Amino acid sequence: MNYEECLSYLRDLGHELRGVLFRLEATTAILARLGDPHRQYPTAIVAGTNGKGSTSAMLASIFGAAGYRTGLYTSPQLVRVNERILVGGGEISDEDFASVFSEVRRAVDSLLAAGVLESRPSFFEFLTAAAFLHFARARVNFAVLEVGMGGRLDATNVTDPRVAVITNVDLDHQEFLGNTRAAIAREKAGVIKSGRPVVVGRMEAEGLDVIRQQCAELGSPLIETASLGRVHNLRTHQGRYEFDFALDGEFFPGLTSPLLGRFQVENAATAITAAWELRRQGYAIGQSAILEGLRHATWPGRLEIAAERPLVLLDGAHNPAGAREIGAFVREHLAPRILRLVYASMRDKAIDEISGILFPLAAEIYLTQPNQSRAATPEEILTAAQVDPAARVFSEADPAKALQRAINASSPEDVVLAVGSLFLVGEIKRALRNGELSLRGQREQAAPRV
Repeated sequence: MNYEECLSYLRDLGHELRGVLFRLEATTAILARLGDPHRQYPTAIVAGTNGKGSTSAMLASIFGAAGYRTGLYTSPQLVRVNERILVGGGEISDEDFASVFSEVRRAVDSLLAAGVLESRPSFFEFLTAAAFLHFARARVNFAVLEVGMGGRLDATNVTDPRVAVITNVDLDHQEFLGNTRAAIAREKAGVIKSGRPVVVGRMEAEGLDVIRQQCAELGSPLIETASLGRVHNLRTHQGRYEFDFALDGEFFPGLTSPLLGRFQVENAATAITAAWELRRQGYAIGQSAILEGLRHATWPGRLEIAAERPLVLLDGAHNPAGAREIGAFVREHLAPRILRLVYASMRDKAIDEISGILFPLAAEIYLTQPNQSRAATPEEILTAAQVDPAARVFSEADPAKALQRAINASSPEDVVLAVGSLFLVGEIKRALRNGELSLRGQREQAAPRV
């Protein structure tokens, strides 16, 4: 199979969430047929409702700065599927992707023919097996794995990680994970392995109690970043934070969070704590590696600056917890500038609660719809949302056109925030790459329409 044939095959498997909680047996069987590539290098696994991607990227960057050839597996992609599988910070090439994906497909076909698999694996299971195989071929000496969703039955949860990280627990994907924080925490606690250390970020007691109980039952040392570590001398420069961090008697001065937002300091502290624990296990991770790795970490689509005048920000926050963090950032760093909001959502998200957090912050709201079967139409969003009758609300189904209208209505001092779904961010980035969108606006006046 060539690269385009692999992408076509993936598309035929269905959308991102199809079968994501199906079983671990399929991934285990595929990897066994491939020679268990996931056992050829040590790993860390990162779960959590929010922040797991940022934390994974920071931890991988720290390992890279320490001289390790590091793999990073994340999801979903914004523009290209290659973004999910990185070695040394570089995306898997089209040729390498086609090679490992074709080998995974051959393994799957043989398992189906032998009756070991009853049905074709999911989109996510295919990609996860391909990532494990690529990391083995690339001879990584450490891999950081971001859980796709949940943890207990996620396809990434077939390794025996040197450390499990759980960033936080909040409400999201309730149709798969449960309707309470305790139920969701039980799914995420599934990444905890017997005797292996666990690092947790700041979280509410309902979720933390579940994780503490799981660690006690499995004899897994629990490291609570919020109680063991302390952030000192916090200062900000245009939304990026510098800070000092004390961790169990060790002091890490002059740290820089590479990503916008106060909440990224929490993710950075969690990544540092995981690196600190791995150093205690014998990995050569000095303070300079932590400092440099953190400073140079990147994670697109999270308060990503796309333009300066007007300021255009892209963020994939798609649940109430993420929306609260974005709201706090807007109030702290962007007020009193005029904000225009470009918003999209999947139908299964908490549109009512998210809109109640974000919509009051905006002078104008542009409702749009990514090209996804799960995406809500602007009319569906308006029906589900909390909208002030006096609010200026526009409808534009095409995300690039919606963003262009918001930019054109803005002065250089204004802010445009595209938020609500990573699919929205992906379509905007794709339009920018293809030259279909200009980030330099021309002021226009128009009456709201929905």
